[in-house]
Amino acid sequence: MKARCMCLRLILAAFCVSVLCLTPQVVFSADVINLRYANFFAPTHAMSQLAEEFCKEIEKRTNQKVKIAYHPAGSVLTAPRMYDGVVKGIVDMGLSHAEYTRGRFLVTEALTLPLGYPSGWVATHVANDWYRQFRPKEWDETHVLYFHNGCNGAIHTTKPVRTLEDLKGMKIKAPGAVSDTLKALGGTPRDMPMSEVYDGIAKNVLDGSMNSIETLQGWKFAEVCKYTTDVWVLSSVYPFYVVMNKSTWGKLPEDVRKVMTELSEEWIEKTGRVWDDINTRAVDYTVSLKNEVIRLSPDETKRWQKAFEPLEEEYIKKMVAKGYSADDQRKHISFAKERIQYWTQKQSELGLKSVTGPAEIRR
Repeated sequence: MKARCMCLRLILAAFCVSVLCLTPQVVFSADVINLRYANFFAPTHAMSQLAEEFCKEIEKRTNQKVKIAYHPAGSVLTAPRMYDGVVKGIVDMGLSHAEYTRGRFLVTEALTLPLGYPSGWVATHVANDWYRQFRPKEWDETHVLYFHNGCNGAIHTTKPVRTLEDLKGMKIKAPGAVSDTLKALGGTPRDMPMSEVYDGIAKNVLDGSMNSIETLQGWKFAEVCKYTTDVWVLSSVYPFYVVMNKSTWGKLPEDVRKVMTELSEEWIEKTGRVWDDINTRAVDYTVSLKNEVIRLSPDETKRWQKAFEPLEEEYIKKMVAKGYSADDQRKHISFAKERIQYWTQKQSELGLKSVTGPAEIRR
């Protein structure tokens, strides 16, 4: 009988441990709320530093009522595991991008089409406007704080790419839906963690990477890629998200939720500007290494645009095959295009400069 009771106690203890592992890590006490925030960027990357600043600002504005343990560089959750990790409560808040889990955010993949985002500032505002407009159910497992985007309008390579023919057959890091863009251009997409791309290029496993310009410095790609082809007119984005465990959000006091909501709105603007700032610094950095930034001729740009033309309809057909409405998908794409035009005009009016985009906003 004693042995049976002991066995039952052990089973109950194991059950309690398993439940604790699957519940949010938020800890409430009379004095402090302890949260955990994870992302995959290295601690030295500007986006990681900005995320850490976000955490510290929450602590400051709540008068230390909230304390946030910050975990960068995939130390707790890798980029592909981030969203599930937040849903399951391994951490309370997480930053990654949707294309690390392609197929999970199908509706949001409309933003990853080559719509021609001219700058990170524009792309960031467009993504948040788009989410507020449509609020796709695929994000309902978490509380969305905000989105942000750099622009995947650059191809960094070991050999110069001035024409479509130059790109043909080149092995380029391009994950998720961005791989469709690269295939349309004749390149050969490859996927691997960002932390492995530098070595992949250095060892000739890859011929380059299709990313934002900032990766030349932020991920040191300028050291192994001597050429960057600027194709902003065809740029897409990786939709970066900052989300929170839904149960944790629901347990937070109203005043704390208010602080986090207001700060998220501020960080939309701030993050968009930082994306463009680090793009600018990255261009200066790669030029200092005597690397070349290639801008396509007008005629060549038209050829690249023509290669992209089928992608929108292919995306819509794919969504229809999965049970989505073609009209809805066209609305999603049309809205994104309209907001790109709107925010590009705003950027021009505000005098904000970037190293990509049309003449009126280019530095």
